[in-house]
Amino acid sequence: MSQKQERKFDLRHFRAITNAISTYEDFNLLVKHLVEGMCKTFRIRGASIMILDEVDNQLFRVASHGISESYMEKGPVCVDRNQGVFCTGKPEYIGDIVSDERTQYPESAANEGISSILSIPVTFRDVVIGVIRIYDDKPVDIHDEDVESLCALAAQLGILIECNGLKNFVEHIKMSIDTLPPRIRGHV
Repeated sequence: MSQKQERKFDLRHFRAITNAISTYEDFNLLVKHLVEGMCKTFRIRGASIMILDEVDNQLFRVASHGISESYMEKGPVCVDRNQGVFCTGKPEYIGDIVSDERTQYPESAANEGISSILSIPVTFRDVVIGVIRIYDDKPVDIHDEDVESLCALAAQLGILIECNGLKNFVEHIKMSIDTLPPRIRGHV
């Protein structure tokens, strides 16, 4: 993260991405396009979007690009909500993933050729509900203003994730109500 690095997002790109976030009908396709776009835009090794399972305090991957299946299946990604992105709500950079104590699977990262990670919190109402991870085989060098743009996009993504969760919940309730006998449905 540097001031020297050339900015990759301009207002035109930012508008296009925010429009995509607000208009895509298919969430899975949207996140797939987001991670692919990040890799191309920033010329990085890989990117992932992961959502927090609050019950198990683990992240589950909803989209990845540039990362092998074996790396994605290395084991559960556990979260300590008292440190890092989930505590501060701010981006976190690990410059030497192999020797940093915050890294859960340093050997897997080394085998994958990942040496640095930038984590951007995905938030909803100031609560971190997930993370965008940017992986590279050299120090991640993204302009500070691009990191701010990624944080703004991550907040929009957080709204979308919560809306999709609520929509799925309502659909589940509707399906449950539809399975009730008609005599009971009349009273619901």
